[in-house]
Amino acid sequence: MEYAYVTLIAAAVWGTAVGVLVPRPAYRMSVEPGAAWRSACPAGHPLTGPARGWLGPARCPRCVPAVPARPAVASAGAAGSDSREGSDSRARDGAAGSAVADVSGAVAGPRGVAGPCGADVPGGRAGAEVPDGAAGSAVADVSGAVAGPCGVDRPEDADVRCAAAYRCSSLVPAATAVSCAALAAAVGPRPELAVWLLLVPFAVLLALVDRNVHRLPDQLTLPLAAAAAVLLGGAAVLPGAGGSWTTALLGGPVLGAGYLVLFLVNPNGMGFGDVKLALSLGVALGWYGWQVLFVGAFAGFLLGAVYGLGLVLLRGAGRRTAIPFGPFMVSGALLGLLLGGLTSG
Repeated sequence: MEYAYVTLIAAAVWGTAVGVLVPRPAYRMSVEPGAAWRSACPAGHPLTGPARGWLGPARCPRCVPAVPARPAVASAGAAGSDSREGSDSRARDGAAGSAVADVSGAVAGPRGVAGPCGADVPGGRAGAEVPDGAAGSAVADVSGAVAGPCGVDRPEDADVRCAAAYRCSSLVPAATAVSCAALAAAVGPRPELAVWLLLVPFAVLLALVDRNVHRLPDQLTLPLAAAAAVLLGGAAVLPGAGGSWTTALLGGPVLGAGYLVLFLVNPNGMGFGDVKLALSLGVALGWYGWQVLFVGAFAGFLLGAVYGLGLVLLRGAGRRTAIPFGPFMVSGALLGLLLGGLTSG
């Protein structure tokens, strides 16, 4: 029992640690097809650090402006017109303070487009390069036109789908921690648990990139399928393995073929990146057998359908509304692996 708790805590700590590192590569890879990976934050500061800037925290330290200390409160003796003038002054100070907070990523806009270091920019384009020192202009834009990252104007008709998520949110580490802990609780101390813990951050990374720009990069999907097959092959030779490497190798092509059929039938409803992601998910789900493979695949479609129905009912979405399907495929596969871990062995 104590060993189970240790495994659970270790998995949660691992998930939190890798989750902290996921947002930066998600931001860098959230570009349109054919575009180069991002090498700078939305304000134009170069992303540096280990692995040529791919590893590191999401927040850019240079994007956080120093907030000046607020002036001392006036004495209580002021009255009449002086009191009214002080009220107006405090209102202006509050507006300026909120603008500074927006530059540093503390305030979110209504449309969910990422600004510098996590600030959601209404209708803006993330990733615009702005000269150093322009962040202060955001304060001047409070009473004027709406401004983008570090003072760049944001047209209301901007293509928000292409904006990259450069957020300092704790949701990503929380999601990876919960996923890893749930897998540890379901699978237990079996060899394949190490494989799932290694694959979780890459699956979450793919889900984030697909959510941001509706694409699944080949640089992640295809190597992930090969890595899953190789890692599960190593787990299969260890004692206590709870799955079959044979069905894992067959599960990838089978699920990928199913998605390929859907893509050929309706190319507008299914992206080819989803087909390539299905290869790796099929390998993982196939480890626990064909029933788990079917449940995981069906769960992804069910979650996507529920989300689409919610968009139709709550936001008036139509049949042609684009929905990133990668996050639902990953979520469905996670449910399938949890089921497989609980029922196998």
